[in-house]
Amino acid sequence: NGERQHVVLRLNACDAVRYRTARGFYQMSLTPDDIQRLGELARIRLDEDERGRLLGDLDNIFGIIEKLRAVDTTGVEPMTHPEQMGLRLRDDVVTESDQRSENQRSAPAVADGLFLVPRVVE
Repeated sequence: NGERQHVVLRLNACDAVRYRTARGFYQMSLTPDDIQRLGELARIRLDEDERGRLLGDLDNIFGIIEKLRAVDTTGVEPMTHPEQMGLRLRDDVVTESDQRSENQRSAPAVADGLFLVPRVVE
């Protein structure tokens, strides 16, 4: 097929393996070789059964992601939480008194309200 330009392999769950054509990207199932390569990149050993299960699981996940991508979200504002609620904020007021002098009483050296420490870098 002369229409195929190149294959893009991306290692994140949102993109999978796709063919780029003149009409756009088309989803393609992962191959056992892709699973083997992902295992090598992750430095995990996968036997034949594990590769088969992982291939099916990843294909299912990519299918769900493609269904989610098909939903038109134009005009939908991003949410930081599933429920719209405001933060409960308290007034920014001082609740404790200044205890600097009491806290510095046990320090070996203090000057102008600051702790003095030995020089470490010359």
